[in-house]
This record gives sequence, C-alpha cells and structure tokens, in this order.
Amino acid sequence: MTRSVVDLPSGPVSYLSWAPDRPVPTVVLLHGGGVDNASLSWAGIGPRLAQAGYRVIAPDHPGYGHSGPARLPATQERLVAYVGEFVDALGLQRYAIGGLSLGGGMTIGHVLDRPDRVTAAMLLGSYGVMPRLSDGPLSGVRQLFTWAALRTGLLGAATTWVGGNRSAMARSMQALITDPKQLTDELMDEVMAAAGRPAGFEGFEQWQRDQVQWNRLRTDYTARLASMTCPVLIVHGERDPGVPVARACAAAALIPNARLKVIAGAGHWVQRDRPDAVLDALVEFLDANATA
Repeated sequence: MTRSVVDLPSGPVSYLSWAPDRPVPTVVLLHGGGVDNASLSWAGIGPRLAQAGYRVIAPDHPGYGHSGPARLPATQERLVAYVGEFVDALGLQRYAIGGLSLGGGMTIGHVLDRPDRVTAAMLLGSYGVMPRLSDGPLSGVRQLFTWAALRTGLLGAATTWVGGNRSAMARSMQALITDPKQLTDELMDEVMAAAGRPAGFEGFEQWQRDQVQWNRLRTDYTARLASMTCPVLIVHGERDPGVPVARACAAAALIPNARLKVIAGAGHWVQRDRPDAVLDALVEFLDANATA
C-alpha cells in the first residue's frame, strides 16, 4: 500500500494505492460520508483486488481522512467535479470506478459526466437513487424532521456526541455492519480516531445541508440512470437500513447493462459487513468488464 498526495482545485487530496508489478486495469474506489475515509472503506478490499490483478486507487475526499480541508463548502456537484479533477491529475484515461453510499452517488454523477472514460461502474449501497431519505408513509415527516434538525444544529450536535462516545458509536455501527465478527475492536478504534479529528463530521454536514431539503433530496439520479451505458454492478446489503433494497432493484432495472448482487443479511457498509462475498462479486464483474 502506498499513500500519496495530489493538489487539486478542490484542495489537497491524499490517496491510497495498491498495484501489482505489471500494467493492469485501474479501479478507482470512493468512500462514503460521515467519518468514512479510504482506509476505513477500502483497506480490506484494495489489497485483495490488487492480488486479483487490478491497480486500485482510493482517495480521501477533501475534508476527510488525511486530505486537507475543502476549499469550498461541500455540495454534490463539487464532489462530482472533484472526482474529475482527481482522475485528470493522475492521468487516468480509461478506468473502472465504484463507491459506497455517498461515493456511489459520486460514481453515478461522474459516469454521467464522463461516459467515454469509464469502462465499468460499481455502486455499493448507493446514494442518489431515491427522492427522499426514506420510503414509506412517514417518509415526508422524517424528511422534514431531518431538514429542521440540520438547520437548527440539533443533528450536528447529536452526531458529534455519538462520535465522542464509543458505546453509542458501536450501537450506530450495528446498523451498518450486521455481522458482529466484522465489528472488531480494531475497526472501532479506527472509526473513533476518524470521528475525533478536528474537522470531524464537518464536510459531511455541509453536504447534508446542501442535499436535504424539507420535502425531498436535492439529488436523485433516477431519471438519468437509463443513460448510464457502461456495465454497472449494483451491490446491496439485504438489510441496508439507509437505502432500501427495493431501490437498488429499481435502479438495476433502469440501467441498460446492470447486474444486481444482493448480499444476504448485510447492512449498509456492505464491503465491511460481508467482505468475501463483496470481493467475489467485484472480481467477477471486473474480470468480465474492466479493460486497461
């Protein structure tokens, strides 16, 4: 594993890379929101993809992990633009790209912006495939409450409290990782260290303020999914509490060349919850669709 830094218009970005000693197809992996970073989401998957014959590059988004603060407040459009800046700075011309949650939404936006550059895309518990934060008869009420909690600072205060309380954080993690064997002390140490950074949840809260409107989410790519022409793998936890599996199924039906893999029993942080099953799905898909 190698850690490097590249200076982008969005800010200085630190990234991890894993690579075999030969020319191979490149895979860019984007982490999720909250206190996530490249190491938290991809340190388990990256080296194993490299062993399978892929060059893997995983950045810490501006304001996350080891990257410096973003130069502008985080919005969906700016995060998608940063992905373009990142691949340009690394000189990538043809590559596969994938992401978890927020990173999945960034992947969709990037593929729509640069359809000629991406050989294949992977969406794990992806953002951007539903109009509100939740489904069901109370979705409007939940949306309004979250919008109000964001703007009054209540949600930020609650998030900061959870981020400083290990037992509370462990309980919240149980919704993301359902397999207790994967929710290790080492992982919790890394999560708590990320939550304890001075910037903490700042970048994610900025993005939430941009995205969460009182009656809907600002970004919903559903109407544009049919224009994603590259092969797409959708990997989704069966017990994902944030993005219902029905939304993943609907997205797969709209994308012309999509394959859906539902991971039995898994939660939202699907590659941490069931790493072997997710790795098998990624390698099979990349072997069939990624080219150097």
